[in-house]
Amino acid sequence: MEIARSLFFFILAGLCEIGGGYLMWLWLRDGRAAWFALLGALVLAIYGIIPTFQPASFGRVYAAYGGIFIVLSILWGWQIDKVMPDRFDLLGGLVALFGVAIIMYWPRG
Repeated sequence: MEIARSLFFFILAGLCEIGGGYLMWLWLRDGRAAWFALLGALVLAIYGIIPTFQPASFGRVYAAYGGIFIVLSILWGWQIDKVMPDRFDLLGGLVALFGVAIIMYWPRG
């Protein structure tokens, strides 16, 4: 159950970081209204809070989060930007998830 809770917070943090960044992107790159930037900044601030609910230390959480971020970014690009991941994206994402599993969930003595 602790792993499921941890993965939930990783995914939530990833969606907030990518979503907040994407709102800023839309504001700056696509000329959207200023409220996109304000909402993006709020979502990014929430992203900064979410990892504090993880059961590990800061360095370990952020190292493992990098792997989750990689996979979520590939999925975001596929679903939102309509860029189909290729086999190297998928392989890289799989390697990143193995890293997450080792860093966060491998039994320690």
